Amino acid sequence: MNGRRQRPTLEMVAEYAGVGRGTVSRVINGSEQVSPATRDAVLNAVRELGYVPNHAARTLVTQRTDTVALVVSESDERLFEQPFFADIVRGVSAVLNERGLQLMLTMARSAGEHERLGEYLTGQHVDGVLIVSQHSDDTLPDRLAEAGVLCVYGGRPLIESRHPVHYVDIDNVGGAYAATRHLIAAGRRRVGLVAGPQDMAAGVDRLRGYQEALRDAGRPPAPELVAVGDFSYEGGAEATRELLRAAPDVDAVFAASDPMALAALRVLRAAGRRVPEDVAVVGYDDSGLARHADPPLTTVHQPTERMGREMTRLLVDAMAAGTPPSENVVLDAHLVVRESA
Repeated sequence: MNGRRQRPTLEMVAEYAGVGRGTVSRVINGSEQVSPATRDAVLNAVRELGYVPNHAARTLVTQRTDTVALVVSESDERLFEQPFFADIVRGVSAVLNERGLQLMLTMARSAGEHERLGEYLTGQHVDGVLIVSQHSDDTLPDRLAEAGVLCVYGGRPLIESRHPVHYVDIDNVGGAYAATRHLIAAGRRRVGLVAGPQDMAAGVDRLRGYQEALRDAGRPPAPELVAVGDFSYEGGAEATRELLRAAPDVDAVFAASDPMALAALRVLRAAGRRVPEDVAVVGYDDSGLARHADPPLTTVHQPTERMGREMTRLLVDAMAAGTPPSENVVLDAHLVVRESA
């Protein structure tokens, strides 16, 4: 004889409460079409029997999974190396926890990875999708839109889509402008830029803010003063070396991410340049790394955790309404001055 206790079923709850199976299902799924007395009887039966709803079965009934996917269009190495992504995840998780929803975190960078992920996400395994770090060659967003999957971007997409796009962005142009103006106001004559990738809106916008600040100061942007990185430490190191080769008289560097700015500090030190005496350095992120740099890093603060929260709020509200988000959000950035510039 099997001594294991039988797992309570929906039918057992119905019998215990003295109602039909359909009534139990309506109570469990939050239907308002049940009297308070009946609801209390069913919930009491659920407690007494220790009934746990079958999530897969409930999904078939409600067509909801209570799961949101966060897609990072980068490699897993990049995800765990850059503080930006940790802040996004914290913001996303905070809102999902408040709403009783689950987070599915996934990385996809190659075309094959996007293809496989697209098949999964359009197969009714999630209720909505958040996408961060999108590159111009990503095919996943169009596929999700064509399948009617609710989606919110972290950052304005670089390429205009034929589908409506909903996003939360940060004022990258304004942040880069403030960083560059700070260096100009400090008397720096040759302000170089270690730019972000030009297949991402954040990289393009920070280059634009840098160029606009130079023009407003009466300084035409010089091509030799711009080297393109990829927001990573290694990319920043290589771009800084390229910048020093092309413009050895540079006396300021604005790096479009904190990891690239930290790399610039190392490369400049190895080249015998003192910071800030010989070369001033400004980063972008205001991550914890910036405060502990040597010297502490002047940088642009961007509210990344709030960005994650706002993205998730837009998506979850849209999921509840059954309609696309009704707004896009752009958050402010501001300069935090420390010893490096």
